[in-house]
Amino acid sequence: MSLLPVAVLAGGQASRLGALTATLPKSLVPVAGRPFIHWQLALLAHQGVSEVILCLGHLGEQIQATVGDGAEFGLQVRCVFDGERPLGTGGALKRALPHLGSAFFVLYGDSYLPCSFPAVQAAFTAHGAVGLMTILRNEDRWDTSNVLFGNGKIIEYNKRLPRPAGMVHVDFGLSVLTRRAVESHPAGASFDLADLYRALSLRGELMGLEVTERFYEIGSVAGLEATERYLRSLRAADELQRTVPAGSR
Repeated sequence: MSLLPVAVLAGGQASRLGALTATLPKSLVPVAGRPFIHWQLALLAHQGVSEVILCLGHLGEQIQATVGDGAEFGLQVRCVFDGERPLGTGGALKRALPHLGSAFFVLYGDSYLPCSFPAVQAAFTAHGAVGLMTILRNEDRWDTSNVLFGNGKIIEYNKRLPRPAGMVHVDFGLSVLTRRAVESHPAGASFDLADLYRALSLRGELMGLEVTERFYEIGSVAGLEATERYLRSLRAADELQRTVPAGSR
């Protein structure tokens, strides 16, 4: 399967990480010995992705200088900047549309998501949906549940209070969207992708795919610590694998 391009939303200011991101963009925060975006891009390449669009804003030039054209990771990477003012996650995605084709993955710049991208794309293609969101049965364990799910559809996505009763799922962090889901918003306008997801859900146009893997994120201190532990375990496992003679595996 040829995988769709991936838009990575990495333009936020990361205020919850305090002094750690005062002069460093969140994507470059060191995690398990590497800038976080190195882990992200390595995962995307491992999944079979070939094209990545980085939607950048705050201190984005540092990210561009670190990643370059993506050849180090076996990827083609293009950077798209907000411009003179922040565009929000939705506005940044709208600005990147000329580079994304008719459908594309959307991934947040602070998320590490060990799920199957080919399986997500296959589900999206099978449904013929305007959009598809991966979700995890969460019951407020890792974050506040924000998805009402049933019969394969996101009945309501809502990050704001008050939330309806019965929300036990949370947005896992990986979605697939069509161009037409985004293109009606005016160019240069700032808006939140969460509002777009909510509108799609209320119109019955957002499918849901339940995954079972846990998500990892570095948007908070607690999340950063958990991700550090997880990625260190992956690195240790990889180093062990490389030290075992091939004939004994």
